[in-house]
This record gives sequence, structure tokens and C-alpha cells, in this order.
Amino acid sequence: MSVQIYILSKLMENNSYPYKLKKQLSEPIPLDELSGLTESKLYYHFETLAKKGLIEAIEIIKEEHRPDKQVFAITDKGREELPKLIYKLFEKADDITEMLIALANIKYVDRNKVAEILEKKLNTITNRWNTVSRFEGQIKIDENNEKLVKFMVGYFSTKIEHKIYWLEELIKRIKQEEI
Repeated sequence: MSVQIYILSKLMENNSYPYKLKKQLSEPIPLDELSGLTESKLYYHFETLAKKGLIEAIEIIKEEHRPDKQVFAITDKGREELPKLIYKLFEKADDITEMLIALANIKYVDRNKVAEILEKKLNTITNRWNTVSRFEGQIKIDENNEKLVKFMVGYFSTKIEHKIYWLEELIKRIKQEEI
């Protein structure tokens, strides 16, 4: 879904072709390599979006001694679908790193709706954590498992507190239009 959001958002700005978008993604930081996005995967997503009617080929650029470049444009249907995909990504993401492409394209959606989605996610996480933390006092601790239990409680509490903190911070920054 992230790759399709990336393609659609780039085509909202300008018509383009797959190789050019891959090159943009690799400069100055090789995000394509870091994310494992190969050229074949990118072309696959272009084909998928075209089959769905979200993008369309509008031109073929022919250059001597070079492969033809098929230039794509976003369709009206693609413009309608982009915000839906962005909202869906916010809803499905388990942590902020999975939201990065949606955050980078927040200009295409209603910030208040994004904040509502994230607040719902925050409430779910907080409620689940409150339920789990009540069980801490019920764990039987003896000499054999004391160190393991302390380690696990420390690990999970730090991890969830970190997640809650940054989700609250993200919501605040979205509402203040800092992101």
C-alpha cells in the first residue's frame, strides 16, 4: 500500500514514469534499497494501479539506444482513492515507522480525521496496556523466574510507554500543523 501511495502522490505533482520515481526515491538517501523496493516491484505497482484505473499511460518517450519510457498520469479515480489509501494506512499501521509515507502525504487528507484515527489507536493501546499492567501483581515470582519477570516487565513497560509518548506527540504535532 505504501508504494502505491508513493506513486499516486508523485503523480499528483507531475506525470512521470517508473524509472524516474525509483531514481527520485534513491537520492540522496537510497530509500529504495533500504525498503527493498526493486524496479520490478515498482513496475508491478504501476501495473496494478493502471488495472484499477487509478493511473493511465499518457505518453511513450522513445530515445535512441534506450528503452521506451511509458509516462503515467493520475486519473480522477486515482485522486479520489489516494486519501482513502492514506487513511487506511494510518488505520492499519502498528507503529509510526509504518505511517511515514502517509505522514509525508498528509496534505492530501483531513488532518482532523487523521488525528481522530490516531487518537482511537492511542486509546486502544492505552486501554490494552492498563489491562495488561494489572496482571503484573498476579505473576508468581520465585527465585527461578524473578530476573526474567523483572526484565520482561521492564522491557514491555518501556516499549509501550515509548509508543504512547510518540503517538501523543504525533497527534499534537498534526493538530498544530507542524507535520
